[in-house]
Amino acid sequence: MPTFDLKSLPPFTNEPFTDFSSPEQHRAMMDALAQVRSELGKPYDLLVGGHRTQSAKLFDSTNPARPSEVIGKHFEATVSQASQAVEAATQAFAAWKHTAAAERASLLLRAAQLVRERHFIFCAWLTFEVGKNWAEADADVGECIDFLEFYAREALRLDASKTPIQLPGERNLLRHVPLGVGAVIPPWNFPLAIMAGMTAAAVVCGNTVVLKPSPDAPTIAAKFVELLEEAGLPLGVVNLLHGGPEVGRTIVEHPKVHFIAFTGSKKVGLEIHERAARTQPDQQFIKRTILEMGGKDAIIVEEDADIHAAADGVVAAAFGFNGQKCSACSRAIVSDSIYELFCEQVRERVAKLTSGEPADNRATGPVINKVAYQRVLDYIEVGKSEGQLIAGGKPIENEDGGYYIEATVFADVAPQARVAQEEIFGPVLAVIRSSSFDNALDIANGTEYGLTGAIYSTSREKLNRARDEFHVGNLYLNRKCTGAMVGAHPFGGFNMSGTDSKAGGPDYLTLFTQAKSVAEKIGVVSEHDEREEEQMGGF
Repeated sequence: MPTFDLKSLPPFTNEPFTDFSSPEQHRAMMDALAQVRSELGKPYDLLVGGHRTQSAKLFDSTNPARPSEVIGKHFEATVSQASQAVEAATQAFAAWKHTAAAERASLLLRAAQLVRERHFIFCAWLTFEVGKNWAEADADVGECIDFLEFYAREALRLDASKTPIQLPGERNLLRHVPLGVGAVIPPWNFPLAIMAGMTAAAVVCGNTVVLKPSPDAPTIAAKFVELLEEAGLPLGVVNLLHGGPEVGRTIVEHPKVHFIAFTGSKKVGLEIHERAARTQPDQQFIKRTILEMGGKDAIIVEEDADIHAAADGVVAAAFGFNGQKCSACSRAIVSDSIYELFCEQVRERVAKLTSGEPADNRATGPVINKVAYQRVLDYIEVGKSEGQLIAGGKPIENEDGGYYIEATVFADVAPQARVAQEEIFGPVLAVIRSSSFDNALDIANGTEYGLTGAIYSTSREKLNRARDEFHVGNLYLNRKCTGAMVGAHPFGGFNMSGTDSKAGGPDYLTLFTQAKSVAEKIGVVSEHDEREEEQMGGF
């Protein structure tokens, strides 16, 4: 059993980004792509209670850049298998909840090292399965490592919690104990980082998990669970299920599932929240929901801003990973006095973006699937009636049938237009004119969401006002609104963007625990017994 504590670990630092301009790093990525390409199309089992199992129904995960290319074949779980997974997690919880915090943390640290050793391999899987270019894949893998390293340390810190006051004549203790079995339902757009982060946070706190990844990114989840097993994951602590809404509803509503950690659309998140709130027969607790549900994020550009830096930031935030980030900039709110110049700056930058095969490391690639492809194109048609099309606006024809759409910009969009209010989750930017800073803040806050936002200005007064009045969970001053870093930018939003869970922050693990206060009167137990208790890790 590990005997280390928080003081024995080096301080947390974020994983460095890869410099793909280096011939060595470029070659390593090319080798990883070749290796992963040779493994495409293999079948992957479900994992229930540490045992691999199958079902009667298989589905394919495909490459959005070439939909005929199968990434992996996966078994779709039945409702019965979903219930079995919850039971397996319940049985595993009986032992895992008593496992020392140091041992649980060491599992995460071992997993982090294994991911680090296979950094380029995971990058390659991300490129093939969800269409990330090299830089986006690299950031996803780095964030995965960061979550594992950070939550391992935070678990040790939480385990050492003390009450603010020691009452005279008593020993006072505050313990953070696990909740029980949790359902983890991650998204496809950060299929390694967010999936691993939610799973690791639950497990390191002593909970057990039923993991149901997105059907658009099942192979990456299967590869990560295999890695956890290699790192020493006990049987049943993480159970892997694939399936659609029926499987999801089964685990969300199960009376033995204590919490649901979800990242995805507002529609699905609200349904989970509603279903979790209904008490089931034999349920003995109130279910907890930890939800992150997207955004309609805005960047304010004031007349005193560095307009070149602002245009760079808006384009990067709007079209990185083809706008498929909950933090993506989908609205630019620009001061009237610089509006025309800013639109031209954005148009020039968008014209220089290259689109194509993610494995070839183009700036933009495909959207995730055919449904998303059609949804984005439908919104572009709506945008043509709501604003002036100044860039993009068309699908990109290609011989592989990939789901490519041009980076699209609409100018002169009204604040209440559909493309300025509804989450599109694709490469579409609405540029909105503001008449004053008060007006800009009103427009920025004028949606049902509140995830990320940014402002470009050289005015300290405006930056301070934005800090106080721009109602989002993650606000950035004079930088883009994407790219949250674990530890520095705890991530989670307001309003319909979710429960403001603040992933990667010092309070995140408390969402997966419940605090138990213990007070003992001094002098009742003999000093000899008290010393033995201290040696065993008690008071």
